Amino acid sequence: MEVYNSINSIPLLPDSIVTIGTFDGVHIGHQKIIRSLVELAHQQKYESSILTFFPHPRMILQKDSSLKLINTINERSAIIKQTGVSNLIIHPFTKEFSRLTALEFVRDILVNQLHIKKIIVGYDHQFGRNRNATIDDLIEFGKTYDFEVIEITAQQLENVSISSTKIRNALNEGAVQTANNYLGYPFMISGLIVKGKGIGKTLAFPTANLKIKEDYKLIPKNGVYLVRSVIAKKEVFGLTNIGTNPTFGGIHKSIETHFLDYKNDLYNKNIRINFIKKIREEKIFDSKEALKIAIKEDEIFARDYLKINE
Repeated sequence: MEVYNSINSIPLLPDSIVTIGTFDGVHIGHQKIIRSLVELAHQQKYESSILTFFPHPRMILQKDSSLKLINTINERSAIIKQTGVSNLIIHPFTKEFSRLTALEFVRDILVNQLHIKKIIVGYDHQFGRNRNATIDDLIEFGKTYDFEVIEITAQQLENVSISSTKIRNALNEGAVQTANNYLGYPFMISGLIVKGKGIGKTLAFPTANLKIKEDYKLIPKNGVYLVRSVIAKKEVFGLTNIGTNPTFGGIHKSIETHFLDYKNDLYNKNIRINFIKKIREEKIFDSKEALKIAIKEDEIFARDYLKINE
Protein backbone atom coordinates (compact mmCIF):
# COMPACT_ATOMS: atom_id res chain seq x y z
CA MET A 1 0.00 0.00 0.00
CA GLU A 2 1.23 3.45 -0.90
CA VAL A 3 0.54 6.18 1.66
CA TYR A 4 0.30 9.82 0.61
CA ASN A 5 0.09 12.63 3.16
CA SER A 6 -1.67 15.02 0.80
CA ILE A 7 -3.71 14.90 -2.36
CA ASN A 8 -1.06 17.17 -3.85
CA SER A 9 1.69 14.58 -3.30
CA ILE A 10 0.01 11.90 -5.41
CA PRO A 11 1.78 10.98 -8.65
CA LEU A 12 -0.21 10.34 -11.81
CA LEU A 13 -2.45 7.41 -10.85
CA PRO A 14 -4.13 4.98 -13.22
CA ASP A 15 -7.93 4.87 -13.26
CA SER A 16 -9.20 4.30 -9.72
CA ILE A 17 -12.12 3.15 -7.67
CA VAL A 18 -12.30 5.30 -4.54
CA THR A 19 -14.09 5.54 -1.23
CA ILE A 20 -14.04 8.55 1.08
CA GLY A 21 -14.39 8.92 4.84
CA THR A 22 -12.72 9.61 8.16
CA PHE A 23 -12.76 5.85 8.98
CA ASP A 24 -12.09 6.37 12.69
CA GLY A 25 -11.84 2.90 14.19
CA VAL A 26 -11.82 1.16 10.80
CA HIS A 27 -14.62 -0.93 12.32
CA ILE A 28 -16.36 -3.91 10.73
CA GLY A 29 -18.74 -1.62 8.84
CA HIS A 30 -15.79 0.26 7.36
CA GLN A 31 -14.07 -3.05 6.62
CA LYS A 32 -17.10 -4.26 4.68
CA ILE A 33 -16.95 -1.17 2.45
CA ILE A 34 -13.19 -1.47 1.97
CA ARG A 35 -13.45 -5.18 1.08
CA SER A 36 -16.01 -4.30 -1.61
CA LEU A 37 -13.66 -1.60 -2.90
CA VAL A 38 -10.67 -3.94 -3.11
CA GLU A 39 -12.64 -6.80 -4.70
CA LEU A 40 -14.22 -4.57 -7.33
CA ALA A 41 -10.89 -2.92 -8.15
CA HIS A 42 -9.30 -6.35 -8.57
CA GLN A 43 -12.11 -7.59 -10.81
CA GLN A 44 -12.06 -4.55 -13.06
CA LYS A 45 -8.32 -3.89 -12.89
CA TYR A 46 -8.54 -0.45 -11.29
CA GLU A 47 -6.41 1.05 -8.55
CA SER A 48 -8.17 0.91 -5.18
CA SER A 49 -7.83 4.14 -3.23
CA ILE A 50 -9.09 5.48 0.10
CA LEU A 51 -9.28 9.22 0.69
CA THR A 52 -9.35 10.04 4.39
CA PHE A 53 -8.67 13.16 6.42
CA PHE A 54 -6.63 14.26 9.40
CA PRO A 55 -7.32 16.01 11.70
CA HIS A 56 -10.94 14.89 12.02
CA PRO A 57 -13.16 17.59 10.43
CA ARG A 58 -14.97 18.19 13.73
CA MET A 59 -11.67 19.13 15.35
CA ILE A 60 -11.24 21.96 12.83
CA LEU A 61 -14.80 23.12 12.29
CA GLN A 62 -15.91 22.88 15.94
CA LYS A 63 -13.17 24.55 17.96
CA ASP A 64 -14.80 23.58 21.26
CA SER A 65 -14.96 19.96 20.16
CA SER A 66 -13.79 17.54 22.83
CA LEU A 67 -13.82 14.71 20.30
CA LYS A 68 -11.38 11.89 21.01
CA LEU A 69 -10.52 9.37 18.30
CA ILE A 70 -10.53 5.59 18.46
CA ASN A 71 -7.33 5.39 16.41
CA THR A 72 -4.26 7.53 16.09
CA ILE A 73 -3.51 8.29 12.47
CA ASN A 74 -0.69 5.72 12.50
CA GLU A 75 -3.01 3.05 13.90
CA ARG A 76 -5.62 3.88 11.25
CA SER A 77 -3.02 3.54 8.51
CA ALA A 78 -1.74 0.20 9.84
CA ILE A 79 -5.25 -1.29 10.02
CA ILE A 80 -6.18 -0.07 6.54
CA LYS A 81 -2.93 -1.50 5.15
CA GLN A 82 -4.12 -4.99 6.15
CA THR A 83 -7.15 -4.68 3.84
CA GLY A 84 -5.09 -4.79 0.65
CA VAL A 85 -5.95 -1.30 -0.59
CA SER A 86 -3.50 0.05 -3.18
CA ASN A 87 -3.43 3.70 -2.06
CA LEU A 88 -4.22 5.54 1.15
CA ILE A 89 -4.41 9.32 0.86
CA ILE A 90 -4.43 11.13 4.22
CA HIS A 91 -5.26 14.70 3.30
CA PRO A 92 -4.83 17.50 5.87
CA PHE A 93 -8.28 18.81 6.77
CA THR A 94 -8.21 22.60 7.05
CA LYS A 95 -10.75 25.40 7.02
CA GLU A 96 -9.54 26.30 3.55
CA PHE A 97 -10.14 22.74 2.34
CA SER A 98 -13.62 22.76 3.90
CA ARG A 99 -14.55 25.76 1.73
CA LEU A 100 -14.14 23.85 -1.54
CA THR A 101 -17.42 23.73 -3.40
CA ALA A 102 -18.84 20.38 -4.40
CA LEU A 103 -17.87 21.08 -8.01
CA GLU A 104 -14.29 21.97 -7.06
CA PHE A 105 -13.95 18.86 -4.91
CA VAL A 106 -15.27 16.53 -7.61
CA ARG A 107 -13.57 18.14 -10.61
CA ASP A 108 -10.21 19.10 -9.13
CA ILE A 109 -9.64 16.27 -6.67
CA LEU A 110 -11.70 13.21 -7.56
CA VAL A 111 -11.47 13.53 -11.32
CA ASN A 112 -8.26 15.42 -12.10
CA GLN A 113 -6.06 14.00 -9.34
CA LEU A 114 -7.52 10.63 -8.36
CA HIS A 115 -8.83 9.76 -11.84
CA ILE A 116 -11.86 8.01 -10.44
CA LYS A 117 -13.92 5.66 -12.56
CA LYS A 118 -16.08 4.50 -9.67
CA ILE A 119 -16.75 5.82 -6.17
CA ILE A 120 -18.34 3.94 -3.25
CA VAL A 121 -20.23 6.07 -0.72
CA GLY A 122 -23.08 5.73 1.76
CA TYR A 123 -26.62 6.75 0.83
CA ASP A 124 -26.38 9.72 3.24
CA HIS A 125 -22.99 10.97 1.99
CA GLN A 126 -22.65 14.77 2.06
CA PHE A 127 -19.74 16.79 0.72
CA GLY A 128 -18.58 20.19 -0.46
CA ARG A 129 -18.76 23.54 1.32
CA ASN A 130 -21.09 23.28 4.33
CA ARG A 131 -21.73 19.68 3.26
CA ASN A 132 -24.54 20.93 1.07
CA ALA A 133 -24.15 18.38 -1.74
CA THR A 134 -25.67 14.90 -1.56
CA ILE A 135 -25.29 11.56 -3.30
CA ASP A 136 -27.80 12.75 -5.92
CA ASP A 137 -25.46 15.62 -6.76
CA LEU A 138 -22.55 13.18 -6.93
CA ILE A 139 -24.49 11.02 -9.39
CA GLU A 140 -25.09 14.08 -11.59
CA PHE A 141 -21.38 14.93 -11.46
CA GLY A 142 -20.69 11.33 -12.47
CA LYS A 143 -22.69 11.81 -15.65
CA THR A 144 -20.65 14.90 -16.47
CA TYR A 145 -17.22 13.50 -15.63
CA ASP A 146 -17.78 9.87 -16.59
CA PHE A 147 -17.62 8.01 -13.29
CA GLU A 148 -20.06 5.64 -11.61
CA VAL A 149 -21.42 6.15 -8.09
CA ILE A 150 -21.95 2.95 -6.12
CA GLU A 151 -24.36 3.57 -3.26
CA ILE A 152 -24.27 1.75 0.05
CA THR A 153 -27.93 1.62 0.93
CA ALA A 154 -29.52 2.36 4.30
CA GLN A 155 -30.44 -1.31 4.63
CA GLN A 156 -26.85 -2.41 4.05
CA LEU A 157 -25.61 0.00 6.72
CA GLU A 158 -28.39 -0.97 9.13
CA ASN A 159 -27.47 -4.63 8.71
CA VAL A 160 -24.08 -3.75 10.16
CA SER A 161 -25.57 -1.29 12.68
CA ILE A 162 -22.20 0.05 13.78
CA SER A 163 -20.78 3.53 14.01
CA SER A 164 -17.62 5.14 15.34
CA THR A 165 -19.82 7.06 17.79
CA LYS A 166 -21.20 3.81 19.26
CA ILE A 167 -17.66 2.53 19.73
CA ARG A 168 -16.51 5.75 21.40
CA ASN A 169 -19.52 5.58 23.73
CA ALA A 170 -18.71 1.97 24.63
CA LEU A 171 -15.08 2.83 25.43
CA ASN A 172 -16.15 5.83 27.50
CA GLU A 173 -18.23 3.39 29.57
CA GLY A 174 -15.38 0.91 29.84
CA ALA A 175 -17.23 -1.66 27.72
CA VAL A 176 -14.15 -2.80 25.80
CA GLN A 177 -15.63 -6.16 24.82
CA THR A 178 -18.54 -4.40 23.10
CA ALA A 179 -16.09 -2.04 21.39
CA ASN A 180 -13.95 -4.98 20.27
CA ASN A 181 -16.98 -6.72 18.77
CA TYR A 182 -17.78 -3.60 16.76
CA LEU A 183 -14.18 -3.05 15.72
CA GLY A 184 -13.46 -6.64 14.73
CA TYR A 185 -10.11 -6.42 16.55
CA PRO A 186 -8.98 -5.47 20.08
CA PHE A 187 -9.00 -1.77 20.93
CA MET A 188 -5.41 -0.63 21.42
CA ILE A 189 -3.32 2.11 22.91
CA SER A 190 0.36 2.65 22.18
CA GLY A 191 3.05 4.71 23.81
CA LEU A 192 6.40 5.00 25.52
CA ILE A 193 7.12 3.40 28.90
CA VAL A 194 8.34 6.13 31.26
CA LYS A 195 9.27 6.42 34.93
CA GLY A 196 6.26 6.58 37.20
CA LYS A 197 5.90 7.15 40.93
CA GLY A 198 6.96 3.60 41.76
CA ILE A 199 3.78 2.87 43.70
CA GLY A 200 3.42 -0.55 42.09
CA LYS A 201 6.80 -1.68 43.41
CA THR A 202 5.83 -0.80 46.98
CA LEU A 203 2.80 -3.09 46.51
CA ALA A 204 4.91 -5.95 45.08
CA PHE A 205 3.17 -5.41 41.73
CA PRO A 206 5.60 -3.36 39.60
CA THR A 207 3.97 -1.52 36.71
CA ALA A 208 4.98 -0.05 33.37
CA ASN A 209 3.77 3.54 33.06
CA LEU A 210 2.57 4.29 29.52
CA LYS A 211 2.82 7.80 28.07
CA ILE A 212 0.70 8.50 24.98
CA LYS A 213 1.88 11.42 22.87
CA GLU A 214 -1.34 11.89 20.87
CA ASP A 215 -3.63 13.99 23.03
CA TYR A 216 -6.59 13.25 20.75
CA LYS A 217 -6.46 9.50 21.46
CA LEU A 218 -9.50 8.15 23.30
CA ILE A 219 -8.64 6.46 26.61
CA PRO A 220 -11.23 4.06 28.09
CA LYS A 221 -13.05 4.83 31.32
CA ASN A 222 -11.01 4.61 34.53
CA GLY A 223 -10.75 1.08 35.86
CA VAL A 224 -8.74 -2.14 35.79
CA TYR A 225 -8.51 -4.07 32.51
CA LEU A 226 -7.14 -7.37 31.31
CA VAL A 227 -4.80 -6.64 28.42
CA ARG A 228 -2.44 -8.32 25.99
CA SER A 229 0.86 -7.13 24.52
CA VAL A 230 3.65 -8.54 22.41
CA ILE A 231 7.05 -7.83 23.95
CA ALA A 232 10.25 -9.12 22.36
CA LYS A 233 8.07 -11.25 20.04
CA LYS A 234 6.41 -12.93 23.03
CA GLU A 235 2.73 -12.70 23.96
CA VAL A 236 2.34 -11.24 27.44
CA PHE A 237 -0.83 -10.59 29.42
CA GLY A 238 -1.27 -7.93 32.03
CA LEU A 239 -3.49 -5.81 34.25
CA THR A 240 -3.81 -2.19 33.18
CA ASN A 241 -5.02 0.40 35.64
CA ILE A 242 -6.37 3.60 34.14
CA GLY A 243 -6.95 6.26 36.75
CA THR A 244 -5.51 8.64 39.32
CA ASN A 245 -4.37 6.26 42.09
CA PRO A 246 -7.03 7.68 44.44
CA THR A 247 -5.94 5.48 47.35
CA PHE A 248 -2.69 7.50 47.37
CA GLY A 249 -4.40 10.85 46.81
CA GLY A 250 -3.46 11.10 43.14
CA ILE A 251 -5.11 13.64 40.86
CA HIS A 252 -3.38 13.06 37.50
CA LYS A 253 -4.53 10.24 35.22
CA SER A 254 -2.00 7.52 34.47
CA ILE A 255 -2.00 4.27 32.51
CA GLU A 256 -0.05 1.59 34.36
CA THR A 257 0.30 -2.07 33.46
CA HIS A 258 1.44 -4.94 35.63
CA PHE A 259 2.52 -7.71 33.27
CA LEU A 260 1.73 -11.13 34.73
CA ASP A 261 4.76 -13.07 33.55
CA TYR A 262 7.31 -10.52 32.42
CA LYS A 263 9.97 -9.08 34.69
CA ASN A 264 12.45 -7.33 32.36
CA ASP A 265 13.01 -3.58 32.24
CA LEU A 266 10.68 -1.81 29.80
CA TYR A 267 11.74 1.82 30.31
CA ASN A 268 12.00 3.82 27.08
CA LYS A 269 10.40 1.04 25.04
CA ASN A 270 7.36 1.61 22.85
CA ILE A 271 4.55 -0.77 23.80
CA ARG A 272 1.13 -1.51 22.34
CA ILE A 273 -1.58 -2.66 24.73
CA ASN A 274 -4.63 -4.52 23.40
CA PHE A 275 -7.67 -4.48 25.66
CA ILE A 276 -9.49 -7.75 26.36
CA LYS A 277 -11.92 -7.15 29.23
CA LYS A 278 -12.71 -4.72 32.02
CA ILE A 279 -12.23 -6.36 35.41
CA ARG A 280 -13.50 -3.70 37.82
CA GLU A 281 -14.00 0.00 38.45
CA GLU A 282 -11.34 2.19 39.98
CA LYS A 283 -11.95 2.66 43.71
CA ILE A 284 -10.41 4.09 46.87
CA PHE A 285 -9.18 1.46 49.32
CA ASP A 286 -8.95 1.93 53.08
CA SER A 287 -5.33 0.86 53.20
CA LYS A 288 -2.32 -0.20 51.18
CA GLU A 289 -2.91 -3.81 52.28
CA ALA A 290 -6.50 -3.74 51.06
CA LEU A 291 -5.28 -2.53 47.66
CA LYS A 292 -2.68 -5.31 47.50
CA ILE A 293 -5.39 -7.89 48.19
CA ALA A 294 -7.59 -6.41 45.45
CA ILE A 295 -4.76 -6.50 42.90
CA LYS A 296 -4.05 -10.12 43.79
CA GLU A 297 -7.74 -10.91 43.26
CA ASP A 298 -7.57 -9.13 39.90
CA GLU A 299 -4.62 -11.33 38.94
CA ILE A 300 -6.42 -14.51 39.99
CA PHE A 301 -9.48 -13.47 37.97
CA ALA A 302 -7.31 -12.67 34.94
CA ARG A 303 -5.48 -16.00 34.99
CA ASP A 304 -8.75 -17.93 35.40
CA TYR A 305 -10.38 -15.96 32.59
CA LEU A 306 -7.48 -16.65 30.25
CA LYS A 307 -7.60 -20.40 31.00
CA ILE A 308 -11.32 -20.52 30.31
CA ASN A 309 -10.99 -18.58 27.05
CA GLU A 310 -7.86 -20.23 25.66
